[in-house]
Amino acid sequence: MRKQEIDYILTKMLDAYGSVSDLNITVGKPFQVESAGQLVGVDLDPPFHELTPFQTEIFALNLINGDRRLTETLLREGSCDLAYALPGKSRFRVNIFSQRSLYSIVLRQLATKIPTCKDLNLPDAFLKMAQEKNGVILVTGSTGSGKSTSLAGMLNEINETKAVHVVTLEDPVEFSHPHKKATFNQREMGNDYDNFSSGLRAALRQGPKIILVGEMRDKETVEIGLSAAETGHLVVSTIHTIDAGQSIDRILGMFSIEEEKQLRIRLAGTIRWIVCQRLLPKIGGGRVAAFDILGSNMRTRDTIMNGEVEGKTYYEIQQASRAFGMCTFDDYIIDLYEKGMITEETAMGYCSRKGIVGRGIDQVKSKRGESTTDIQNLEME
Repeated sequence: MRKQEIDYILTKMLDAYGSVSDLNITVGKPFQVESAGQLVGVDLDPPFHELTPFQTEIFALNLINGDRRLTETLLREGSCDLAYALPGKSRFRVNIFSQRSLYSIVLRQLATKIPTCKDLNLPDAFLKMAQEKNGVILVTGSTGSGKSTSLAGMLNEINETKAVHVVTLEDPVEFSHPHKKATFNQREMGNDYDNFSSGLRAALRQGPKIILVGEMRDKETVEIGLSAAETGHLVVSTIHTIDAGQSIDRILGMFSIEEEKQLRIRLAGTIRWIVCQRLLPKIGGGRVAAFDILGSNMRTRDTIMNGEVEGKTYYEIQQASRAFGMCTFDDYIIDLYEKGMITEETAMGYCSRKGIVGRGIDQVKSKRGESTTDIQNLEME
């Protein structure tokens, strides 16, 4: 299988359906794409009903293209990340991984156009984030929830409005930001630096005002990121958590019990915003993002320093601070339901607290004059 054949197959997969986000290549299945959150097979000529181990391995080796570092990483760690460009068509973030001694490949399609906050319909909190001068901003969520796209929209806002130096540390580079008002230096793991911690340590000597770290993966990266924020930099990064409040616990979990008190003080002083997001199936096709937003105020800082207690949780702080740009997933999901963008089943399936969302949906139904219960014909005996 040659590169021309690889490019031909990838082109056919992209053109098979609308709104393709991922291309999936797995042994025992045909070529598949993820469209609107669902995996569907792709018809090719000649057909591939079930991919063989040899076919997926050859496909993977063609994508790696003889890169020694990537080959060694794949053999040593069982997976590797890279970028792949389909000339004139698209760019992909690629993960090749071993499963049961066979190779599978997932290619995430990257947008060629830099998105704006307006294009993405991001909450106003993202515009406030773009105005921050220092501290830590975390955008969290599961894999494929749109974190990188939202971050690209926020960085574009900075690019349009601030004459600052931005250094990004990515694995791989996903959005190529042009120089507008800001100056961008985008570094790719493997080609430009070894790991996030060493790249972040070097970035402190490169004169940036803003540093994007692709992911806070380990204790060392978090420590250097906090030090950078404490010395006047704005550090923007991602982490894999299910809501904004859990992100604090995830970071604390990387450190020992003895370090927790000092770490809580540092986090309270540096955290500016934590945004978690999920992608929900939209009525009429496609997906829509829901956001869980936690900002910094006196109550937030106190809760980070002393931990959550009854009557003082991150969830309650978010609920009470909607006027300042904060919100919970549940409130955002109720708003999406009220706008007619998602179904009741979707709202209940993706929410954090079913009781709160259930009551919110009933209130929306009451406003519309719809029935809120299936119980009918009740009579007094």
